[in-house]
Amino acid sequence: MNNMKFSLDNLFFRLSVKEKMLFARNLEVMIRSGMQILQSLEVLRKQTKSGAFNKIFDQLISDIKNGHFLSSGLERYRNVFGDFFINLIRVGEASGTLSENLKYLYEELKKKDELQKKVKGAMAYPAIIFMATVGITSIMIFFIFPKILPVLTSINVELPFVTRAFIAISQFLIKYGIYVGAGMVGLIIFIWLILKIPKVRFAWHDTLISMPMVGDMVRSVNIISFARTLGLLLRAGIKIVEALEITANTLSNLVYKKEIMKVAEGVRKGDPMSKYFVQNQKLFPPIFSQMVSVGENTGKLDESILFLAEYYETELDESTKNLSTFLEPIMLLVMGVIVAFVALAIITPIYKITQTLGR
Repeated sequence: MNNMKFSLDNLFFRLSVKEKMLFARNLEVMIRSGMQILQSLEVLRKQTKSGAFNKIFDQLISDIKNGHFLSSGLERYRNVFGDFFINLIRVGEASGTLSENLKYLYEELKKKDELQKKVKGAMAYPAIIFMATVGITSIMIFFIFPKILPVLTSINVELPFVTRAFIAISQFLIKYGIYVGAGMVGLIIFIWLILKIPKVRFAWHDTLISMPMVGDMVRSVNIISFARTLGLLLRAGIKIVEALEITANTLSNLVYKKEIMKVAEGVRKGDPMSKYFVQNQKLFPPIFSQMVSVGENTGKLDESILFLAEYYETELDESTKNLSTFLEPIMLLVMGVIVAFVALAIITPIYKITQTLGR
């Protein structure tokens, strides 16, 4: 019963990429310095301040004391660490290269963290511009304009169309704004829920890949993740079919996941990987399939695939720069139009009133 309770608790454990990075690096340093795994885990247990990680360390220490391998203990936390992490540990234990594999894991997690930061960074500026536009417009509608409105309506002057339109929008939002906000929150929740449906999510992922500019970035992110994970698994000595299946399960994009599982099935039948990449240039550009083919023919597949990961990191840098360059003027233009509309709605009637009073 206790084991069942613990396994249910495990479903709610979540560790950040940074926490997993520190775990891999610190454990690698301690093992490389000659410390035993049990002693290393006990030291790390004392150092950690994370409640979730403390529970994980307690269980891992208990498992090691009972004669289990570290990888067996990590199996309890498959949803936390993932197949890639656990399998590299398992191969390291079997081959006596645990410290080297932990180093690979640290480097991979570090690059994954940097990759996420690049993608978030590309979207940061447009998001800031959007929030600034919403903030400025909201202040005008809910705080400034209601104070000016009585003055505008008390004087017998025909208001310009832009002002009348802004008054209508302002009054509507003041009266029904809470319902509009609730409706938007409801829409976001609905979209979030509907994207949980596999077929809908698959269609959305496929749409993202097909979008101009965004598609380039999505392709690069998935190819980098696929190539680096597969390359490290192959370098660690994992069989190619198993490595492909593990890699497929690490990918969040369902289109790429389905394709990699298809490749794994083909390789199991004796086909080369490059055959399937050539057939799907929407997901894998020609240079990718060519480099994989070279790796297959030379017996250096892991090196070729890891080279591709580095190559597409450069491609991603270009994609994020291009996306930012494309979005910045559009967002500034939209912000300028909205601010100009608000300014005209307020300044134009004041100017007309001033002219009327001057006569």
